[in-house]
Amino acid sequence: MSGLPGKSAPRRAHVAVLAGDGIGPEVVEQAVRVLQAVAAAGGHAFSLESALIGGAAIDATGSALPEETLAACRRADAVLFGAIGGPKWGPSAKVRPEQGLLALRKGLGLFANLRPVSVNPRLAAASPLKPEVIAGVDLLVVRELTGGIYFGEKRRGERDAFDACTYSEEEVARVVRVACRLARTRRKKLTSVDKANVLETSRLWREVTTRVVREEFPDVALEHQLVDSCAMQLVRRPSDFDVVVTENMFGDILTDEASVIAGSIGLLPSASMGEGTFGLYEPIHGSAPDIAGRGLANPYGTIASAAMLLRHSLGLEREASLVECAVARAVEVGALTADLGGATSTEAAGSAVLRALESIAS
Repeated sequence: MSGLPGKSAPRRAHVAVLAGDGIGPEVVEQAVRVLQAVAAAGGHAFSLESALIGGAAIDATGSALPEETLAACRRADAVLFGAIGGPKWGPSAKVRPEQGLLALRKGLGLFANLRPVSVNPRLAAASPLKPEVIAGVDLLVVRELTGGIYFGEKRRGERDAFDACTYSEEEVARVVRVACRLARTRRKKLTSVDKANVLETSRLWREVTTRVVREEFPDVALEHQLVDSCAMQLVRRPSDFDVVVTENMFGDILTDEASVIAGSIGLLPSASMGEGTFGLYEPIHGSAPDIAGRGLANPYGTIASAAMLLRHSLGLEREASLVECAVARAVEVGALTADLGGATSTEAAGSAVLRALESIAS
């Protein structure tokens, strides 16, 4: 690749690479190839440091998040993450892979999860929704990531169980500010999702969101929506949404629902951010142990996550846009993995993106 049109000034960056379990190593490998190509074409210097997390880390060290992995992430400008989990480390296991990711998010102060959803016209038929319903969909879900029921007090008795959902005003306010700043770069429309007709945490969420938008972002149009209504509207009128902000569990569920709009969960990236530019970037799909090692995994969500890394953590907007265009072009020319109705292998899909980048740069 000879160079990138309109390339940015050379950038040095250190990236921690956590491939994880299942198909994680396969899809991360393709994203790394793309990052290396971007660096070479743009004159950037990206150093990559691999570390263990999840089931692989449990097997090697007994911990789902070894101290050396957390230290490697703290040394980095950004983290590229694959996937974790598998039947070997099921719900009854004393140490589970998911504990590593939750601890990593908490340890790095990553409280806002960004999940964009858009539709490539080439894949409209792959969506279970009608083409006229998904036309023009371009939405972004901002999910609060370190509070709520996932991190609340838990108790299990012989015949009952208890999970507490807790939020503070500041936890709500900081993620709403992230969502509002992003809305300002888009259509300036924010939908805040809660269950304020039932839950006290949601009533607090609604009150704080209203105050933050009114006092700090008066140019952003705010609407409140109950989570059950939002779940319905995501499949009835998804193009109505611009930026959606919601709490941890609601966001977890709604983004998986929204993923089918694009045709496959394997297409979608995500970014987990804190107060600054540091972020953790990962596809939203799981570890898919049933297809691990078979070359069937879709790497496009991971490559798109690498594009978000370039944009949000390294400030390389031009390069990020080019990678996203290259993914779209690979899809348009028919490099479709099994989940998209094709027979393209994981490696071949990565190569298709690299060829598209080469074409763009020439």
